[in-house]
Amino acid sequence: MKLKNIKTTAVCISLLAAIGCTDNFEDINTNPNGFSEEQLTQDFNHIKGGFAPMFNNIQVLGNQREDQYQLQQNLNADVWSGYMATPTGFRGGSNNTTYDLVDGWNVAIWSNAYPNVMFNAYNIANKAKGKYDQFYALSLILKVEGMHRVTDIFGPIIYSQYGKEAPIPYDSQEEVYNLMFSELDIAVTELTKRVDAGEPSAFTATDLSGYEGNYKQWVKFANTLRLRLAMRIVKVKPDIAKAQAEKAIAQKFGVMTTNGDAFKIVSPDFTNPIATISGSWLDIRMSADMESILKGYEDPRIATYFDTSTQFPGQYKGIRTGITIGGKGDHQDFSGIGAVVKSKEIYLFTTAEAYFLRAEGALRGWNMGSDAESLYKLGIQASFDQRGASGAAAYSADNVKLPVAYTDPSFPVNNAAPVNNVTIAWDAAATNEVKLQKIITQKWIAGFPEGQEAWSDYRRTGYPKLFPVVVNNSGGKISTALGVRRINFVQSEIANNKEGVATGVAKLGGPDNGGTRLWWDTTAPNF
Repeated sequence: MKLKNIKTTAVCISLLAAIGCTDNFEDINTNPNGFSEEQLTQDFNHIKGGFAPMFNNIQVLGNQREDQYQLQQNLNADVWSGYMATPTGFRGGSNNTTYDLVDGWNVAIWSNAYPNVMFNAYNIANKAKGKYDQFYALSLILKVEGMHRVTDIFGPIIYSQYGKEAPIPYDSQEEVYNLMFSELDIAVTELTKRVDAGEPSAFTATDLSGYEGNYKQWVKFANTLRLRLAMRIVKVKPDIAKAQAEKAIAQKFGVMTTNGDAFKIVSPDFTNPIATISGSWLDIRMSADMESILKGYEDPRIATYFDTSTQFPGQYKGIRTGITIGGKGDHQDFSGIGAVVKSKEIYLFTTAEAYFLRAEGALRGWNMGSDAESLYKLGIQASFDQRGASGAAAYSADNVKLPVAYTDPSFPVNNAAPVNNVTIAWDAAATNEVKLQKIITQKWIAGFPEGQEAWSDYRRTGYPKLFPVVVNNSGGKISTALGVRRINFVQSEIANNKEGVATGVAKLGGPDNGGTRLWWDTTAPNF
């Protein structure tokens, strides 16, 4: 275990840098190497320097920073999505995994996003907007990709008022989403104009996405990101959701359609932090939900996603989340995370997801360029191709296989009957609810290991159905049946921006705890 203590001082400093007044921006941006302003502005270096921190902190990347990713996402969304589980009994077993939310952990979500993603987006806007709008447009896309994750964790956040002096009021989540749609409008319009003009890219060497500075690819990503956000709000603003989704499809460059379109971070230096957390620290393992579904479907992607257990050779063995952990050795030799996290390409938006989003839109009667069944099958095929698996057509046609029961070899109290009881094959005669469950289940499988999006989909739709926790230490704040819906506002914000946090609580619509639903997460039916 390498879970490090977060020093209060460091957190406060980073948060003050993130939300404090704008008077210190000149000091923050003073180059310690003494380069002149002329040298810095050659080839737009005074602007380009802000992009790498944005790329590398949407999910925290970097050597010796795995503990930050562990806190930012791995011990919350990666677990609550049903993707992974821990064999480690952190804090005596009373922690995020058993619904006793740990404020000292969860601050990392905020303290990495604001000084790195939000600050640099703000700084690039100040330097580039109205002068070098191609960079402003690119920064907006990265800002939306990074910060929609933050609002989908907390709800109301600092967004439109960022950079003002404290107390800084929070925007409601609805306000944030409206602003993000507008920012994507600006970015798509600006970059499309430059593609149409045949303008060469000035972003090639700075681009860590694998797009190599190709503005057309960035527009396709922005359109697909719009589609994701549109689907998120489908139950609270169905008319806006439909309009935004169809707008994404209708834009001249469209959305992702080949695996080369996928949005990823390509780093020459860093692998996925999960590789260390699983392989070296043994702090994360395959989940019982993944075992139940992938083994039941005989899904060939399992060999890429997970290693076989060293305790049970040749077998894939997962851990149920939210169990009593007597000792780490009880489960640490179950299946670790496999080759999927040992690459220097970290996928944040796959083309398979784009197809599944379109399949759901078509199911809802939206114009998605094809029918739901065809798009569903294309999503499966795209995922198989991405992961180097064969047999997608036969897999898609299987109307027999179902998820299997979970068995804990040593602790029968953790055993469970299968809960996500749908087959793979599309069934035209099925209800829309069953069709949606199939779409989201396959989307969930294809999205691994990106737990943030999977957790959001689970909260929005209830799919795939996941095993409930065995131990719930929330004191009644979080439902065992429904799971964690959000994370509390962070303590350092409460200490430094108390009045601002109060505006966020007022816009939350419920108590500031993990059981309160976000704006888009409603009790309304899916159809």
